[in-house]
Amino acid sequence: MSAAVPSVLFDNHGRPLEYLRLAVTDRCNLRCFYCMPEEGIKYLPKQELLTYEEMERLVAIMAGLGVRKVRLTGGEPFVRRDLVPFMDRLSQIPGITELTMTTNGVLTAPHVPELARMGLKAVNLSLDTLDRARFASITRRDELPRVLDTLYALLAAGIRVKINAVVMDGQNTQDLLPLAELTRDLPVDVRFIEEMPFNGHSHEATPATLPWNHNRIREHLALNLGELTPVPTRSGDTASHYTVAGHQGRLGIIAAYSRTFCGTCNRIRLTAEGGLKTCLYDQGVLDIRALLRGGSSDEQIADALKSAFRNRAANGFEAESQRPVHQLSFESMSTIGG
Repeated sequence: MSAAVPSVLFDNHGRPLEYLRLAVTDRCNLRCFYCMPEEGIKYLPKQELLTYEEMERLVAIMAGLGVRKVRLTGGEPFVRRDLVPFMDRLSQIPGITELTMTTNGVLTAPHVPELARMGLKAVNLSLDTLDRARFASITRRDELPRVLDTLYALLAAGIRVKINAVVMDGQNTQDLLPLAELTRDLPVDVRFIEEMPFNGHSHEATPATLPWNHNRIREHLALNLGELTPVPTRSGDTASHYTVAGHQGRLGIIAAYSRTFCGTCNRIRLTAEGGLKTCLYDQGVLDIRALLRGGSSDEQIADALKSAFRNRAANGFEAESQRPVHQLSFESMSTIGG
């Protein structure tokens, strides 16, 4: 990775924007019910997706403004061809000091040696259960063995792994403890995420009525594992991390729906079709694809980005309140970028 540049990009609330979550595709090879409707989603035609060249240009512009970390997301990133060479090119962009990715692990294991050679330091692995039948029920695909192959291949290659598990009432709460027990013998972070409404349908639950919110998750883990010792958080962290005596790894809890971490959020998102989201809960604030394909110069695109960042919502609740009434049925997370 190249040398760091000082962050000069701040939003209207004084939060530095250093971290881009870049969706490289809206396609996925799983059909998790909490991420998309059962019938799936209508995928974008290929010509509506940003090209790798367009994404590289945009990342270079953002790096010049102070973005230093890029996480590749999807859909599932490895569904898109030639992903690893693209990642290698991103890692060479001046100012980008950290390149990571989120994957469901189904197609990842064969690429682990290349990722290690590239110097990739960390991977977020989506894994909601260690039970094969429940995995098939949640994802609508029987792929757990391949995901576990990826987990152990990443660890063997020395790549840090964060396991992300969405906690769903009546679906996988019995899996919290088996997942947490992975930290006893493996140097992994297992992070439990509040369920969010991003499955392509409207939602009824509120943070106050969410059956398994961050407080209940923490209480359940502590009751069964013993004392959870808090780890000091850094500005921009979404997870509250904990250590457990005798465990190699750590536990984490992400209050994604309660939105307790908005005050230091340093993330921006780019959808696969080039839509800028300055908050997960907003409706999209800038069509970057139109700028890239409409002849805008790098300076004009940078100015448009800075204008969008000067009008960023204070938190996810404000962003949600600004959505038009007809958009209150949230998009699929596969469309947004995980």
